[in-house]
Amino acid sequence: MPDWRARSSRASKWPMRPTGHTGGSDPAPEHSMDPRAEHHGPPPVPLERSVVDAALYRDGRRIETPSSLSEIYEQLPQPGTMAWIGLYRPSPAQLWEAAEQFGLHELAVEDAIVAHQRPKLERYGNTLFVVLRSARYLDEAEEVDFGEIHIVIGPDFVLTVRHSQAPDLAAVRKRVEDDPELLAQGPEAVLYAILDAVVDGYAPVVAGLQHDIDEIETEVFGGDPKVSRRIYELSREVVEFQRATRPLLGIIRDLQRGFEKYGTDEELQRYLRDVADHATTAAERVGGFRQMLGDILTVNATLVSQAQNEEMKMLAEAGHAQNNEIKKISSWAAILFAPTLIGTVYGMNFDHMPELHWTLGYPFAIALMAVVCGGLYLIFKRRDWL
Repeated sequence: MPDWRARSSRASKWPMRPTGHTGGSDPAPEHSMDPRAEHHGPPPVPLERSVVDAALYRDGRRIETPSSLSEIYEQLPQPGTMAWIGLYRPSPAQLWEAAEQFGLHELAVEDAIVAHQRPKLERYGNTLFVVLRSARYLDEAEEVDFGEIHIVIGPDFVLTVRHSQAPDLAAVRKRVEDDPELLAQGPEAVLYAILDAVVDGYAPVVAGLQHDIDEIETEVFGGDPKVSRRIYELSREVVEFQRATRPLLGIIRDLQRGFEKYGTDEELQRYLRDVADHATTAAERVGGFRQMLGDILTVNATLVSQAQNEEMKMLAEAGHAQNNEIKKISSWAAILFAPTLIGTVYGMNFDHMPELHWTLGYPFAIALMAVVCGGLYLIFKRRDWL
């Protein structure tokens, strides 16, 4: 980016807000659209702890580690010098102060303060504002922890603002400091190194999600009743991961389109193309995961429906068998009730009964019982009750 080598002016073309101003009483749009956002962001850390590392570089080598940001602001105008300031959960006052010193655009500062941004790349004059979302897989919890980092790239400075533990920029800083030739390329090299670290962090996440999906497939065909909840939770993780990876491809394409315009070093071009390949692979895998989870959810719903149908069938068969038993019991009860009724009538001790002293009375009663029982038996038999 040779056009950046000469800083035009440190004053922003937009009037800077007073130090510590965060936009008045109205919430930022990002928070308004997400009522949970107010619970996500931890409070800013104290000033002495928010500056993770700050260094001045010349020709790819660290020449000084200032103890305060004011020292960097004083020494930065030196020709051939680049500053890299790493902030962790800074206060709005710190960001507005950096904006005044580096001439940052008001919108970029507001985004850095609010956080909860989508990955994006925006150019404000001679500065770039990049938002990246990192991800790391937590084995014990079997979930993905997402982080967010804002990067402001100027002609001779790099300002990184982290709102989460990940990514570990200390490892990125050590990597580029161990390669002075790469770091000598200036702020672009730092940006690409951070991009590479973020994209490389996606690989363990992809592997972890693939492992979870394999386990879910086993649980689905094993009939685990809790698998539906796990599918839903993993689908949310995949959707969130997709929101982090998909916009990254657009960011890299925008950087690639500026190769010729800003005279990007060929080595850095190859470096970014490698990052683009890894990012594309991660995005494709994540897209595949989402499709797989959708298919698994459909299969699980089908299996659950089949299991319910089988259960309903078994219940229906059991009910049918129970009905048959009730019919048999009712039929025999009716058959046995008939002779009981006849015997009860003939067993009454009245003096004036027509058949009481009849010689054929007993055989007639027995025959009547047999006829009634036989008739009832034939009727129930024809109706398949017996």
